[in-house]
Amino acid sequence: MIVGTAGHIDHGKTTLVRALTGVDTDRLKEEKARGISIELGYAYTPLANGDVLGFIDVPGHEKLVHTMAAGASGIDFGLLVVAADDGVMPQTREHLAILSLLGLARGAVALAKADRADAAQLAAVRDQIAALAAGTFLEGAPVFGTNAPQDGDAGVAALKSYLHEQAQAHAWGRRGATGLFRLAVDRTFTLAGHGTVVTGTAHAGQVRAGDDTADLRLMPAGTRVRVRGIHAQNQPSETGVAGQRCALNLAGIDKSAIARGDWIADARCFLPSRHVDVALTLLPSADAPVRAWAPLHVHIGAARHVAHVVPISAESLAPGQSGWVQLVFDDPICAMPGDRYIVRNAQATRTVGGGRVLDPNAPDRKRRAAARLQGLQALADMLDGAGLGPVLEHAPLGLDEAALQRLTGMPVREIEAPPGALWVEPRNAQASRTLFLGTQWDALRVRVVQALAAFHEAAPDEPGPDSARLRRMAMPVGPDALWVSVLDDLQRDGRIMRNGPWLHLPAHTSALAEAEAALAARLLPLLAQGAFDPPWVRDLARMQGEPEDGVRQLLRKLLRRGEVAQVVKDLFYHRDQVRAMAGLAAELAARPEGLNAAAFRDATGLGRKRAIQVLEFFDRVGFTRRVRDTHVLRADSAYAAAPGTSEPVS
Repeated sequence: MIVGTAGHIDHGKTTLVRALTGVDTDRLKEEKARGISIELGYAYTPLANGDVLGFIDVPGHEKLVHTMAAGASGIDFGLLVVAADDGVMPQTREHLAILSLLGLARGAVALAKADRADAAQLAAVRDQIAALAAGTFLEGAPVFGTNAPQDGDAGVAALKSYLHEQAQAHAWGRRGATGLFRLAVDRTFTLAGHGTVVTGTAHAGQVRAGDDTADLRLMPAGTRVRVRGIHAQNQPSETGVAGQRCALNLAGIDKSAIARGDWIADARCFLPSRHVDVALTLLPSADAPVRAWAPLHVHIGAARHVAHVVPISAESLAPGQSGWVQLVFDDPICAMPGDRYIVRNAQATRTVGGGRVLDPNAPDRKRRAAARLQGLQALADMLDGAGLGPVLEHAPLGLDEAALQRLTGMPVREIEAPPGALWVEPRNAQASRTLFLGTQWDALRVRVVQALAAFHEAAPDEPGPDSARLRRMAMPVGPDALWVSVLDDLQRDGRIMRNGPWLHLPAHTSALAEAEAALAARLLPLLAQGAFDPPWVRDLARMQGEPEDGVRQLLRKLLRRGEVAQVVKDLFYHRDQVRAMAGLAAELAARPEGLNAAAFRDATGLGRKRAIQVLEFFDRVGFTRRVRDTHVLRADSAYAAAPGTSEPVS
């Protein structure tokens, strides 16, 4: 268990910790000279069951609340210290508010310097404490009158006994050793003969010394680190576990590369982001409402950042109100759903609120769209114990393994699919699986089929779109591997079919009669011989002595079969010649001047009008897109396939 002190300056926090543990947490020369705590202090004392009870002693000065917040983020038990001669003071209130906002559930109160107050004063301060604690986690908590400087003080002994009892009675590794490891760095230093050491509270998971298989990173920098040695709860250890104060001896990294507020974390934990959606509660004592783009100082983990607020659930938040907001940071930060934080005003002179993280990788657009608000509610429900089901209900593209691990803080092998969910396996075994709610997977498949049907209705003579073009219509966002899985699944079920690179519905096909097949065998060589300037329909009909309408209808059937392409009405190209022109276009696009009508005209030997018609055809079928006077290649088009193949390079 980690106990964190809280309270106003000079109320006796450090003296009380020394009486409880025998350790003076004021280690700095300036602290000893001034008699006040400036930095976080740490102390440990053994328990009867062999465990270790840890203390984080925080400074009480109003200008050092940011330091107090860095230490408070990793504690399990709050020890509020109130001096009997002063009573409740401003930082008493602010520190208690911080502990409450950070979600603490257990604590006690030390009525320090009890020897300096008479009975009436002691009774009055107890009443103040009771009023202050009402409605907080300290309501009904025991209050211990103490005189810490006095040896053998009965109050200190009673408090010590209570803390030891609490530490041994509860499982304080509250996030569990099974999750992904992460430790919030609150101190870094160099130790002679060992190198760089960081200290902090392990928020989740377990780390093992010398484990070369673990992919641990300094975040948000992303630098890989290796743990050479561990002290957990001030004792040498092979492992560090969630809920413990740990010192990690890191190999291969300099102290100067690490700062308070960084994380040592499993690489799967974080995707640093500037946009974080949170639930925010403003304290009744907040000095002003929070409106759009208001600056706030945000304390999360052991870090302090400045962020601007974008209200989501309302136009603004008044003191005492709660709502959803997006915090927009200047630089990417690391957080996970459920992480607690506090905010202070723009001047960093007052704590005004706090809450918990909902989405640490939030979008920066359409923040208040109905679907987005429903998704945030689903995340809140998940954090309240509803599991992944509500989140998957609002995930039309499912959640891949990386997103699930960041969402739950668990390795994917320990994530259980909720009822009605299924894992979509990728074609490539190296790619990530995706977890879908069955209804969402079915809806995605239906969207693809409907998009394909709409394409056939709009272009009944076309063979169908290629994979990339259909994707832009049905699933414009999402990973490549998921799109391939959707198409594979629909083809296995016979709901869509493939003709070379073209996709089509089963009913969208053309069978040739015997006479049509014979005529096609004569027409196709003529189109191929025409190269980049093939005969028009009327010319083909005259050459074969066939009715013009009959030739036109046959070429449309061949178009649907993917054997020819229609650049403009009644002008059909052999598919091999289209691919040859696409190759020339790709070569021109790679040049500094890019692909334009003049360059394509010269390369193909066509007239300007025909060159423009071909380039517009390439735009239409998704091989290129027009950007002012040039045409930019889409690398995922079927026409980007290697020469002599019918499949896209991608």
